[in-house]
Amino acid sequence: MTEREGARALVHPEPGAIRLENVLDALSDPVRLSIVRDLARSDAELACSHFALPVTKSTSTHHFRVLRESGVVRQAYQGTTKLNALRRAELEELFPGLLDSVLTAAAAEAARLLAAPETA
Repeated sequence: MTEREGARALVHPEPGAIRLENVLDALSDPVRLSIVRDLARSDAELACSHFALPVTKSTSTHHFRVLRESGVVRQAYQGTTKLNALRRAELEELFPGLLDSVLTAAAAEAARLLAAPETA
């Protein structure tokens, strides 16, 4: 590995180091949850630039880092692009049903909020 490749290596927790409280904390933020929902709908790895997030680039970088460091996503560089993939299989093995339950609840909440009449 060259020095340049080493500088671009991203640290991910091993499955045994992933903790429930960190995963739940990562998923508790609406921006991070929207990232996870998008990743769950895709079979492909998605570039950070794919996501239309309502935050600055530096805040976006923070959200992706929280997801990576909590073990929710895996990130890898492809050239200058950082690709993101949901660690679905690992999360399912560690916390059976958790991710699907959170995604189902998030979809139900989004539908409920969309259907709710606006209040003045």
